[in-house]
Amino acid sequence: MTTETRPRVPFSLLLLVGIVAISFSSIFVRWSNAPVAVIAMYRLLLTTLLMLPFLFKYRSELTRLSLREWGGLFCSGLALGLHFLLWMGSLRFTTVASSTAILALEPVFVLLGAVLFLGQKTTPLAVLSMLTAIAGAVLIGWGDWGTTTEALLGDLLSLLGTAAVAVHMILGKKLVSRVPSFLYSFFVFLFAALVLAVYNLVLGHPFGGYPAAEWGNFLLLAIVPTLFGHYLFNWLLKYMRPESVSMSVLGEPLGSTLLAYLLLGESLTWLQAAAGAVLLSGVWMFLRANEKPKGQTVKLPEARSA
Repeated sequence: MTTETRPRVPFSLLLLVGIVAISFSSIFVRWSNAPVAVIAMYRLLLTTLLMLPFLFKYRSELTRLSLREWGGLFCSGLALGLHFLLWMGSLRFTTVASSTAILALEPVFVLLGAVLFLGQKTTPLAVLSMLTAIAGAVLIGWGDWGTTTEALLGDLLSLLGTAAVAVHMILGKKLVSRVPSFLYSFFVFLFAALVLAVYNLVLGHPFGGYPAAEWGNFLLLAIVPTLFGHYLFNWLLKYMRPESVSMSVLGEPLGSTLLAYLLLGESLTWLQAAAGAVLLSGVWMFLRANEKPKGQTVKLPEARSA
């Protein structure tokens, strides 16, 4: 057994890279005309294909995975697949700004799950900040209620997708303490892709016949927001608290909204801007309430030898 050394690159810089990467996710989805489940499936399948050449390095760890760990990987993959299906689906009904702002509630859901299932403690300030963030999400839904019922449906899909990815994060925090982050990400992505493949088969979505531009979108989704976004966040779970990693979504609404304005021509209403500001302020307060005291070190898990 060897002890994994702390990375020299600041975690804040790695989080910034991940935030920029995932901010492009909604743009690539909007550029695609393929069914949402097909987009999500190929995004994950192509990601696993890109990771496949490195799997041989972990052959020793792979043989030591227990049945319980395989079950955890499948459940985490199922939750991630549901997240992509629901959240990507929301972008067909509501704006990028509304969808990604609601997605910023992820740390709130993660903390609730960590308190309920991991025995983590919380504070009154964290509860107040959660209520503030939820109020912002309600305001977004209230604003969309006055536009179209489709927009409200998109908000609901984004909310359900956020709950699904929170489950994925909580399961991930428990698994990456025992499973190398590469193996965790590879099989979670693979299981999520297989779940989506079954879903597409049931609905009769075509697996082929898409133009070259669509395949380019699928590949961009695999490389940019998945490898440089989700995989990076999965790796950071080894060193950071799950709600702190999920806090990275705080920057996604800002990045995605700016990109949507520049590349998709979307604009913000004053109510959307105000509701988003309330939501993001609540999430920011939540982060501050859950920061580790100064001087406290992060205990690194032991890495399995290859």
